[in-house]
Amino acid sequence: MLPNQNKNHMRYWLNLFTGTTWQEFREAGATVSGFSERRRNLASHIQTGDILLCYLTGVMRWIGALEVVGPSEDTRPIWKNQNFPVRFEVKPLVLLDPECGVPMDKLTGQVAFYADAKDAGKFKGFVRGSPNRFKRNEDGDFILNLLQETSQHPVPRPLDPRKLARKPLFKAERRDGTRVVPALVSVPDKEPPAESTASDPPQDEAVSTTRHLEIQYHLLALGVEMGLEVWVARNDRSRVWNGQVLGAIPRMVQELPTQFNEATQRTIELIDVLWLKGNSILAAFEVECTTSIYSGLLRMSDLLSLQPNLDIKLYLVAPDERHDKVKQEIQRPTFSLLRSKPLHKVCGFLSFSKLMEKVNGIRQLGIAASLSPQFLESTAEYFDPSAED
Repeated sequence: MLPNQNKNHMRYWLNLFTGTTWQEFREAGATVSGFSERRRNLASHIQTGDILLCYLTGVMRWIGALEVVGPSEDTRPIWKNQNFPVRFEVKPLVLLDPECGVPMDKLTGQVAFYADAKDAGKFKGFVRGSPNRFKRNEDGDFILNLLQETSQHPVPRPLDPRKLARKPLFKAERRDGTRVVPALVSVPDKEPPAESTASDPPQDEAVSTTRHLEIQYHLLALGVEMGLEVWVARNDRSRVWNGQVLGAIPRMVQELPTQFNEATQRTIELIDVLWLKGNSILAAFEVECTTSIYSGLLRMSDLLSLQPNLDIKLYLVAPDERHDKVKQEIQRPTFSLLRSKPLHKVCGFLSFSKLMEKVNGIRQLGIAASLSPQFLESTAEYFDPSAED
């Protein structure tokens, strides 16, 4: 049975989830669904009473139906690694575990985007992004009925846990001579704190994590004192240093400028600290204390590969004793031979001691408001191999 509403005005929309975002959605109460900032214009056409049909990417199963109650002002960090700021309050009609989801092959020959076997896999592009409005209401009716029947008589079907945990791919571009070629890329999450190895000085993980937060806080605070807007990595916004929630620091922006493609946006959102002025990102800082040096450099390298003409000051901030490790890693061929800009030319190293010496001196003199973000260039060290003997 369909929801109690006027079907002539109700419309169906696709709502994509990964295994992870579906779990997070349900753990948060299953009352708020959301979409990316880039989809705001399309999402503005979603109306109260419309139905969101939930599709699980990777394992290709339909796993839910949600009735739209209306726009939501909920700003909770529902999804750990993505924000989805365009949000709607929803009423669950059907919620299925992935194992009991309706396989896409149940739709063969029944819906416009899967007319026959030749549509398998691509499904005429319909499931590439959401929200996406169903062209035919009868297709939505068919899927909703399948979901409701399945919820009454669930049938578990094995699925590949690797596909269930799969991260989404993002659209990007690469240059082939004078041509711009579309591409799909992954954007890995930030690494959890790593155990020290034989090649790194042993560190107590709790102390290292605290130090990481301390440096993040001072970089954010300095940016604020300079009159800039600031950003902290999406998955660090709820973390606390000395009683201060990082995401609640004054002049903290809630959304980044949206002039970039999805892959670039996702990469930038994971950088530890950003300094901004209006819609311009002036400086980016990766603080490496508990993770491998390679992790932060890869994120910087990804950013330059995605946006070779981007003019942002890049800094890797790490303990003094990791100086040689940073130098060794930044001179790797994968960074030194970047087609756009060799990383050693644009990414400077800031040791914890030098950074804090600068920060404390600036505060004692009370000169932060008169400083330009470029002042750190003379403090940072650049490891250009061609400048060595």
